[in-house]
Amino acid sequence: MSGGRTEVSLRRALPSDAGAAAGVWLRSFAAALPDVVRPRSDGEVRDYFRQVLVPLRETWVAEAADAGVVGVMVLEGEELDQLYLAPEWRGRGIGDLFVALAKERSPGGLALWTFQVNTPAHRFYERHAFTAVRRTDGAGNEERQPDVRYVWRP
Repeated sequence: MSGGRTEVSLRRALPSDAGAAAGVWLRSFAAALPDVVRPRSDGEVRDYFRQVLVPLRETWVAEAADAGVVGVMVLEGEELDQLYLAPEWRGRGIGDLFVALAKERSPGGLALWTFQVNTPAHRFYERHAFTAVRRTDGAGNEERQPDVRYVWRP
């Protein structure tokens, strides 16, 4: 990979993107959260993208001209439900584009959960004016991992 910027565009996910989006999610989760045990198999994650996220939620993908789908974001009203990037595409401004889009789509505010162990995510969201408002022991999530609630208000 060269140091040059590759053109990336954001667009609503199509049914044909579900597999690639799930693949990004799986690779990103494994790279960012290696010690978090996923309660769902790869196949279940792929089914969830195909049957729920892409057809029923506001799902967006980042598509690179030379690499296909390299990021995925899911919005549900004011909830930023998912934001994952292919590991090799982190640090290139794609997450910034997704957050700007999410703020545009939900101008009254946004909220999200992230795991307490995911300190790079904390730094990222705090850089985008999100504030940590609550910490839990993880009893309320499938992974049973302590998490943090972040909120952005304009």
